[in-house]
Amino acid sequence: MVAFGKKLKERQIQEWQGYYINYKLMKKRVKQYAQQIQLGTLDRRHVLKDFSRMLDNQIEKTVLFLLEQQGLLASRIAKLGEEHEVIQQEPHISRIAELREAYRAVGQELLKLLFFVEVNAVGLRKILKKFDKRFGYKFTDYYVKTRANHPYSQLQQVFKHVGFGAVVGALSRNLHELQENQESQGSFLSIYDQPTLPLQDPVIDSIRAAIDRLSNSTNFLNFLGQHALIMHEELPAPVDERVDEQSYHFMSLFLNLANTFLYMVNTYIIVPTADDYSMSLGAAPTVCGIVIGAMAVAQVFSSVYFSAWSNRSYLRPLIFSSIVLFLGNVLYALAYDLNSIWILIIGRLLCGFGSARAVNRRYISDCVPLKIRMQASAGFVSASALGMACGPALAGLLQTNFKIFNITFNQDTLPGWLMTIAWLIYLVWLWITFKEPYREIEEKHVPHQSNAENNALEKGIKQPLLTSLKDKVDEDDDQDYEDSEEAPEDSHQPANSIGAAYRLLTPSVKVQLLIYFMLKYAMEILLSESSVITTYYFNWTTSTVSIFLACLGLTVLPVNIIVGSYISNMFEDRQILLASEIMVFLGILFSFNVIFPYTEPQYICSGLLMFVSAEVLEGIKEQEAFHQGTS
Repeated sequence: MVAFGKKLKERQIQEWQGYYINYKLMKKRVKQYAQQIQLGTLDRRHVLKDFSRMLDNQIEKTVLFLLEQQGLLASRIAKLGEEHEVIQQEPHISRIAELREAYRAVGQELLKLLFFVEVNAVGLRKILKKFDKRFGYKFTDYYVKTRANHPYSQLQQVFKHVGFGAVVGALSRNLHELQENQESQGSFLSIYDQPTLPLQDPVIDSIRAAIDRLSNSTNFLNFLGQHALIMHEELPAPVDERVDEQSYHFMSLFLNLANTFLYMVNTYIIVPTADDYSMSLGAAPTVCGIVIGAMAVAQVFSSVYFSAWSNRSYLRPLIFSSIVLFLGNVLYALAYDLNSIWILIIGRLLCGFGSARAVNRRYISDCVPLKIRMQASAGFVSASALGMACGPALAGLLQTNFKIFNITFNQDTLPGWLMTIAWLIYLVWLWITFKEPYREIEEKHVPHQSNAENNALEKGIKQPLLTSLKDKVDEDDDQDYEDSEEAPEDSHQPANSIGAAYRLLTPSVKVQLLIYFMLKYAMEILLSESSVITTYYFNWTTSTVSIFLACLGLTVLPVNIIVGSYISNMFEDRQILLASEIMVFLGILFSFNVIFPYTEPQYICSGLLMFVSAEVLEGIKEQEAFHQGTS
């Protein structure tokens, strides 16, 4: 079992140990505060003041060391600049090569400094989160907001990493000039005359990747409560970004988002006409609930094997998904001419078995660089919301009736035929343009060829973070482990059975899963029975039902934005959860026809209240799941 404090200590650069924030000390202090408040010997105002002062001192210690190291790097670059001037007058290839190596050595030191800042930023974020969790405060918001732009605060040095850009610029310019001198024995162009041709140097590339990762992990918006749906590693690792860049392929990401969009369209395009389709096959109109729900039931099983399959490949699961969805929609469309309700249900089951949403999420998590992973996650949510709105809207446009070769094309079958064509086009597009991402497993079987210079450079970059401490951890670390926010290492191992997976669930997670099941249950009832209820009570046409469902779908994205950006920062998650559950309950009660005559405004308002509240509830549950995954 490895606590976060121990992992933090293992990633520290040995010769700089005294300049990191003392996470262990601050964690002990938080524990002492809790005990003293419980005994009544300390009030909360004193705790806030004392802990704020402690954080200020820790950050100041780190920042002063950071500035000192930046000054040393600047001095080294200045001295190398003097040598560079001499070489400009009397160029010699061997001296140019030596000077380039000297500049790269400075770059390696800068890379160490960047990792130093990132480890401190992660430790600071963790201790603030721990303080909030222990005392129920929003101390993080208070501390960051009061010190972000204050003239005497050192916090912005940690998060805005001022000064690194100047050092990187000096290194890049000098390395570029030396490269030009070595290759062409002098050139009249400078790096500023060729902005579209950035310097290709492994050290500079590693530094840029580290700065991008640092900018992402210390972004103020993320720090103050923007919750990503895709988790990433807390502590920095120097090889992560390189693997990300090799794995990332924009068109492959776009195809995953397109898969998400098409699947959501496929899910909801049949909702407005499912009751009419069931009646035309001799079944009761309420059977449409089974037809619509069959896809969701099958998705429960498909998510399991697609998740396992994505461990080996991304392309093959997506191809299989497209083929299954193609066949499922063909059966759905042919059920009318075959006059079989069972063919209709089997077609929808096949569509559910083709759900590759687990693969789509996994691809974003594994193969999208950290600096754009937030945007990719937002794209996933947007594609889902757009598909949910477009599905019913398309169904409302397919109001026609004709036959070709004794195959019927009407409002019931056209959704199936339309999705059949869509998945066929997607399958061809996928086969031609998708690029299977780089996998670390394959690297073990491929000999890595590089020259001695690159090997030495790579070792130089990796060495600081691979340095481990031989000293034993104090007894306090072990005693304090129970209070750590880190889960046991065993809990991160894959479960070998359903029973083992169930035992890994904590009571709070079980409650969350139950709530998630109930809100999905309520939403599916609302959507699947909408055409039946509105036709029976209000004589709505298919087009009217389509417009209503499309409007519901269009609320998904705005609601998520409002909740994530504003409401979650104004209220505690528990308060939002309770309010959302109450509103869902009121929406369900309001939808019943008990006393007053059932009216269209009553149905629309109750449906909107139920749907929006369920969306808020789902958004909060996803945020909680993310927090538990990263805490």
